[in-house]
Amino acid sequence: MMELDELRIFQAVLQEDGITRAAQRLHRVQSNVTTRLRQLEDKLGVALFLREGKRLVPTAAAWRLNDYAQRLLDLAEEARLAMADAAPSGRLRLGAMESTAAARLAPVLADYHARYPAVQLELQTGESRTLTVGVLDGRLDAALVSGPLDDDRLEQIVVAVEDIVLVAAAARGAPSLEELADSTLLTFGSGCSYRQRLEAWLRRQGVQPRRIVELGSYHAMLSCVACGMGLALLPQALLDSMPQMAAQVSTHALPDDLSRAPTLLIRRRQARQPALHALETMLLECAWKGEAAWELTQIIDLKYLPNGK
Repeated sequence: MMELDELRIFQAVLQEDGITRAAQRLHRVQSNVTTRLRQLEDKLGVALFLREGKRLVPTAAAWRLNDYAQRLLDLAEEARLAMADAAPSGRLRLGAMESTAAARLAPVLADYHARYPAVQLELQTGESRTLTVGVLDGRLDAALVSGPLDDDRLEQIVVAVEDIVLVAAAARGAPSLEELADSTLLTFGSGCSYRQRLEAWLRRQGVQPRRIVELGSYHAMLSCVACGMGLALLPQALLDSMPQMAAQVSTHALPDDLSRAPTLLIRRRQARQPALHALETMLLECAWKGEAAWELTQIIDLKYLPNGK
């Protein structure tokens, strides 16, 4: 019979891409990790990894097992929390887009830390696609990503609605289609939802940008835009949080169907923990203040909530 400890070891090896880093993450000796992994393979009667020298290559069986392993570990954690004190505590691994972390999260997390000091909150920023994969494979408990998403494995809650604008140099007017075709686009990597939105819009116009330059931060992106290097697509809330840099660029409206994007708090459907529920409650409290209430109602009408409800 499989043991939960064996599944944790298996997931660590899969996620860390090898025995050495998995052992370091689990604070175990490598020989113990190797032995427990082989015991799990013997119990299942299948090879989970192909051995190529010191390198381990996951088999198709490993990827199938990973989903079941995560569900079993989530259920075990849910049972543990149900039997324990319901007060938020322990580790909470949260992912967020860099724009969300910069423009919206700081006051919420400061308040959260003050209310729930027993929670060890870990924040990881990244692109929406990478963060979504992190939630699905168990490396993150939840993440704030741009939606909508079509994945029945995830529970999705709208916590903000972003106004998205095209950003150009300060002295520049709204770019024409010809100028767009001759422009350099400044973006994050291919997993960035705003980049995907921009590329989809350009395809609709029959435009192929001359060049795409990937950058690692919004500060660098805005600086390059201000210098006239190219164009970028950014949430207005981020510009509002950086007034000095925003004064150096100009903003231009997008078509209505591209100008708004819901920010979703996502988690696996089986995941239940008091620390995450408390954060979810605080995010929704912020979202439903002032004008955000009307905006969220419009998104709900567009059926961006879980299961179209």
